[in-house]
Amino acid sequence: MTATIAPTRTAQNPLTAGQLPRWAPWALLGVAVLIGAAVAGLIAGASGTAFSLVTVALLGFVLYLVAVTVVSQLIEGGRKATDRLVTGLVVGAFLLALVPLISLVVTVAINGAARFDLEFFTYTMRNVVGEGGGVLHAIVGTVLVTIWAAIISVPVGIFTAIYLVEYGKGSLSKAITFFVDVMTGIPSIVAGLFAYALFALFAGEGVRSGFGGAVALSLLMIPTVVRSTEEMLKLVPNDLREASLALGVPKWLTIAKVVLPTALAGIVTGVTLAIARVIGETAPLLIIAGFTTNMNYNVFDGRMMTLPVFAFNQYVSPGVQEQAYFDRAWSAALVLILIVMILNIGARVIAHFFAPKAGR
Repeated sequence: MTATIAPTRTAQNPLTAGQLPRWAPWALLGVAVLIGAAVAGLIAGASGTAFSLVTVALLGFVLYLVAVTVVSQLIEGGRKATDRLVTGLVVGAFLLALVPLISLVVTVAINGAARFDLEFFTYTMRNVVGEGGGVLHAIVGTVLVTIWAAIISVPVGIFTAIYLVEYGKGSLSKAITFFVDVMTGIPSIVAGLFAYALFALFAGEGVRSGFGGAVALSLLMIPTVVRSTEEMLKLVPNDLREASLALGVPKWLTIAKVVLPTALAGIVTGVTLAIARVIGETAPLLIIAGFTTNMNYNVFDGRMMTLPVFAFNQYVSPGVQEQAYFDRAWSAALVLILIVMILNIGARVIAHFFAPKAGR
């Protein structure tokens, strides 16, 4: 008697049961955009409004999410369909976040190119009423105020972070951390009012100076420097500290020769980003530094123009030739964006070349 053995079937893995071809999501996206354009055209024709690309993008995106989820559910299963839906939402959020950023850069670049010439960078606004003039005094003022703000903020911020990480214990450390957190969230205009009130106690009402603006900016820089330096110091392995202390090196020398050099790249990057964060502040400088059309190299005496205040003043107080004032405002904004971009690129370069893993 012979037994008949039924052939066995290979069980399919539900995770790899089906797979959409690579071109399928792109095809679904194209079809969704075409349908969205047709629907947007019908809506515009029925309501008598202009055809909107924003409406096309929104309708196409929603239709694509529905289509790719349904098709993936039928072919690939529920897990892959959920993955494609969430991926589409994340990519959509990313593209939506890029829209205002790209629009800002393009708008400033187009409008700022009108006065992006040699005269704009080599002349001041002294005795200029209509066209012409430049932003040299504002660039010099911005550089001087920012340098003095960094001179005040960087030592205070770094030493505060060293105390919190290496020495701070108990209620004093908690109090300092609390006040640093509070300072992180204060409005910039409050810093300007504080600096004005502080200098008014010694010099009287109506005092204006670039150094006062530097003090106001330092109040905004210090929390950023403290937080970034604190995080970098925490990343230094305790083994390095313990090895140095085991060799009999004093704690202060261990911090100076071991801890700080190890965290140097991150500290410099944090300081650079802190400078980029405050260099575009307008409200505190408008209150305490004021504005002027003349060149001023002395931060301790007299009003001092800065780029943010220059752009603000040109836009809100145009003369008889309004377009000339608006062109200067846009060009000043473009210069400010380029300075911030250079600072951020410099921070990345410093982090790359001075990090311990890169070697020196």
